[in-house]
Amino acid sequence: MATNTSTAQAATGSASQTALKVLFAISFCHLLNDTIQSLLPSIYPILKINFRLDFGQIGFITLTFQLIASMLQPLIGLYTDRRPLPYSLVYGMGATLAGLLILSMAPTYGILLAAAALVGMGSAVFHPESSRVARLASGGQHGFAQSLFQVGGNAGSALGPLLAAFIVLPRGQSSIAWFSLVALLGIVVLTKVGGWSQRNRPAVAKSPLGALRARLPSKRVSYSLAILMALVFSKYFYMTSLTNYYTFYLIDKFQLPVRSAQLHLFAFLGATAVGTFLGGPIGDRIGRKYVIWASILGVFPFTLALPYANLFWTGILSVAIGLILSSAFSAILVYAQELVPGKVGLISGLFFGLAFGMAGIGAAVLGELADGTSIEFVYHVCSFLPLIGLLTAFLPNLEARHLEPRQR
Repeated sequence: MATNTSTAQAATGSASQTALKVLFAISFCHLLNDTIQSLLPSIYPILKINFRLDFGQIGFITLTFQLIASMLQPLIGLYTDRRPLPYSLVYGMGATLAGLLILSMAPTYGILLAAAALVGMGSAVFHPESSRVARLASGGQHGFAQSLFQVGGNAGSALGPLLAAFIVLPRGQSSIAWFSLVALLGIVVLTKVGGWSQRNRPAVAKSPLGALRARLPSKRVSYSLAILMALVFSKYFYMTSLTNYYTFYLIDKFQLPVRSAQLHLFAFLGATAVGTFLGGPIGDRIGRKYVIWASILGVFPFTLALPYANLFWTGILSVAIGLILSSAFSAILVYAQELVPGKVGLISGLFFGLAFGMAGIGAAVLGELADGTSIEFVYHVCSFLPLIGLLTAFLPNLEARHLEPRQR
C-alpha cells in the first residue's frame, strides 16, 4: 500500500511539473507572438514618413489588424469547443510569419493593410486555443495560469518597441524580415505544445462550477457579461491611447527624439507585464471582483493627472497606469469563464476578440480625434474612461456563492 501511494504521489508530481513546463512554454510562445505583433505599432513613425500617412491612416492599420482578430477569435473559440484543434496554434503562428514577411517589403499602403490582416488572423487563431491550453495546465489555479500566459504577451509587447528602437528604426522597414526567425522558433515550440494538448485534453465533463451556473439566472449572467465587456472597453480604449500614440504625445509635447520616446513606451509596457502577472494570483487569493475594482477604477487618479504632468511625472504616471490597469484582464477573463463554464474557447475568444476590437476601434477613433484636435487633447478625453469601473459594483460575488453550500 505504501509503495502504491508513493508511486501515485510521484506520478502526480511528475504530471504537475509537466503542466508547469507547458504553462511556461505557452507563455514563452505568447511572448514571441506579441513581440512580432507589437512591431507593427512600433514602426508607425517609420511608416508615417515612408508612406506619408496621417494619424487617421495609422489608426486604420491598427483597426484592420485588430478587427480581423476581434471578429475571428470568438468563432474559432466556439468551433474548437466542439472540435478541438490543438495544432491550430502552429497554423496561427504561420499566418503571423507570413504577415511579418509581407510587412517587411510592403511597397504600398494597401499591402501594409493586407500584412496587418494576416497578423490579425494569426492572433485570432493563437489566443483562444493557447488560453485553453493554459487552463488545461492550470491545476485549478486558473488566475495564476492565465496571468502567466498573458504576462508572456505583455512582455512581448514591451520587447517589440525596444527591438524596433535598436534594430528596425536604424535599418529601416526591410529589417523586420529578421524577426521571421522568432516566428519559426514559435512554430517549433507550439508543435510540442499542440502534441501535449492533444494527449491531455479531457473529455467534456461537468464543471465544479456547474451548480453555480445553475443558481445564477440567465438574465443575470447576460448582464454580468455585458458589464465585463464595458470594463474591457474602458481598459483597452485607454491602453490603446498609450500603446499607439504615447510616442507621438511625448514627441509633440516634450520634443523627445523617437528613440527616447520608444524607451518611455518600453517602460510603460514593461509595467503592464508586471501588473498582468500580479492580477491573476491576487484574484485567486482575494477574489477576482476586488481585483477588477482596484484595477479599473483605481487607476482614475493617475489618468486624470497625466495630461498635466511634466516629462518626469509623465514617465512615473504612465508606469503606474500600466501596472494598475493591466492587472484587470486575467481577473475579467477567468471571472467570465466561471460565469459560463464549459465554454473556455468561446469565452476566451470573445474577450480576447473584444479586447482586440476595442483596441482597433480605439486606435481609429483616437487617431481621427488627434487629427481634428491635438494629440494632447486625446489624453484629456481618455482620462475619464476608468470611471466605467463603477459598474463593477453590480457584478455578483462568485467566490461567495461557490462557498455557500459548504457553509450550510
